Amino acid sequence: MLRRRISSGLLILGALLLVASLGQYGFMFWRQHQLQRQWNSINTPAGARSAADQPAGHPVSEAGLHLIIPGIHLNEVVVRGTSYEDLLVAPGWLDGSPAPGAGNTVIAGHRDTFFRHVANLAPGDAIEVEHSGRDYTYQVTSRRIVQPTDTEVLDNTPQPELTLVTCYPTYWIGPAPERLIVQAALRARP
Repeated sequence: MLRRRISSGLLILGALLLVASLGQYGFMFWRQHQLQRQWNSINTPAGARSAADQPAGHPVSEAGLHLIIPGIHLNEVVVRGTSYEDLLVAPGWLDGSPAPGAGNTVIAGHRDTFFRHVANLAPGDAIEVEHSGRDYTYQVTSRRIVQPTDTEVLDNTPQPELTLVTCYPTYWIGPAPERLIVQAALRARP
C-alpha cells in the first residue's frame, strides 16, 4: 500500500514538473514571438521611429537590439536588463553596457534556452546586431571559460566589441560553476 502511494505521488510530482517546464518554455516562446512582432512593426519604414519616441513595452524601449547569429541559427530580440524575469523571455542587454559600436556591448542569456548553442561559436563566426536602424557585424575573436567572479570581461573598452555571456558547462544540471565568454570585434561599421 505504501509503495503504491509513493509511486502515485512520484508520478503526480513528475507530471506537475513537466507541466511547469512546458508552461515556462511556452511562455518564453510566446513572449519572444510578441517581441519579434513588435520589433518588426517598429523597424519597418512605416513604423520606424527613434528609440525616444517609443512607448513603454516596445522592444526599442525595452532593449533596442536584435541579435542574429547565423552559425547557430539564433535570431532573437534582446531585452534591456539581465534579471531572472528578463532572461526568461529573451537574451538581456547588460545595464550600463554601451550601445553597439560605442564600446563593449554585453549580452547575457540562459544556457538552456536562447544561448544553448553559443558554446559552438568559434573565432571567425559572424554575429549581427541591429540597433537604432543600423546594422553592426561582429566577428568572434575568442571564446573562454571564466569564474563568475571574473567580471573584467564586462568592462567597457575603447574599441567596439560584443561580449556574450552564459553559464558553463552548457549541459550542466543545476547552477553552473563557470561562465562561457564569447568576445567579438566590430567588423563593419554602419
